[in-house]
Amino acid sequence: MKPPLWIEKRDVLAIHQQLLDLHGGAPGVRDEGLLESALARLQQQFAYASPNIVEMAAAYTAGIVRNHPFMDGNKRSGFVAGVLFLEMNGYAFTASEAEAAQAVLELAAGTIDPDGFAAFLRDRCQRAGRRR
Repeated sequence: MKPPLWIEKRDVLAIHQQLLDLHGGAPGVRDEGLLESALARLQQQFAYASPNIVEMAAAYTAGIVRNHPFMDGNKRSGFVAGVLFLEMNGYAFTASEAEAAQAVLELAAGTIDPDGFAAFLRDRCQRAGRRR
């Protein structure tokens, strides 16, 4: 499998700042190592477990949501990073804002696990063609 286009730390930091500018919240990174861990996990999974794009998008979201690297806005930042990863790698996300918010809240609360979130994404995205 060809390597996907990865989301880098600087991208997540920019996403987080834009979301804070739009929605407010406490600024700052609580633990940079937790952010780096969430991002590195995907490349390790790709190297050793061969997950698909949707599973990796769910892992981006879950890693950021559950690691809580930011002072505020972890759920928003994790969700946007996951959807951006899907879109960068040729998928269109089709869920409503309400559906997406509910799924991320369930992921954060532990009501669904990353596999459950991947199932949510799989049911609400479609292949759109890879962008470069």
